[in-house]
Amino acid sequence: MAPMKLYGATMSWNVTKCAVALEEAGAEYEIVPINFSTGEHKSPEHLARNPFGQVPALQDGDLYVFESRAICKYACRKNKPELLKEGDLKEAAIVDVWLEVEAHQYSPALTPILFEVLVKPMLGGTCDKKVVEENLEKLKMVLAVYEARLSKCKYLAGDSISLADLNHVSMTLCLFATPHASVLDGYPHVKAWWAGLMERPSVQKVAALMKPSA
Repeated sequence: MAPMKLYGATMSWNVTKCAVALEEAGAEYEIVPINFSTGEHKSPEHLARNPFGQVPALQDGDLYVFESRAICKYACRKNKPELLKEGDLKEAAIVDVWLEVEAHQYSPALTPILFEVLVKPMLGGTCDKKVVEENLEKLKMVLAVYEARLSKCKYLAGDSISLADLNHVSMTLCLFATPHASVLDGYPHVKAWWAGLMERPSVQKVAALMKPSA
C-alpha cells in the first residue's frame, strides 16, 4: 500500500505535531510541501484536502483527514492504538483528558509566545514583550499542574507513553528555539518528562526535520 501523504511544511508546528505521531506509530508516510507564497494552499487541489485552505492535511488512499489532532488520532488508531490506550475505558479516558489539556491549556498559553518571538520577526514585525510576559505567567500556571501530575507518574496518562505526551513535542521544541526555554527549570518533573521524550527516536527525527537547512 502506498505511504500516507502529509501535506504541509516542517516550519509548521501543527505539521510536525502530526509527524511525531506518525513516526511513533510506525506509519509509512511522506511529507509533501505546500507552497504558501504561490497560493497553493488555496488551490482547488488543496481545498479538496482541507476546505479551510490550511495545513496539515493527511491523505491515506482515498481518505483525507485534516486538523492536526484528528490526524494524530487517526495515525495511532490505524498503526498503534495502544498510544490511545484504546480497549481500556478508564485509561483511554485519562489519555483524552490530557489531550484536551494540551489543546485548551498548554497550547493556548504557548502559542502567543511562539508567535511573538519566532513568527512576527520573520514577517517583519516586532516582538511584543508584554504579550510574551503575560503568557509566560499563564504557561507557569499550566506547568504547575503538569508538575503535580508528573510527580505521580512517568507520563501524563500513566506509566507508559501516549499521544497525550506526543502532542506536546512540536510546540515544546519551538519553545527551545526561544530565549524562554528556561521556564521549565522551575518544574523538575516536567523537565525530566521532556528529557525522556527527547530520547525517543521519533522525537529526535522530527526535531531534525524542524531545524532549517544551512
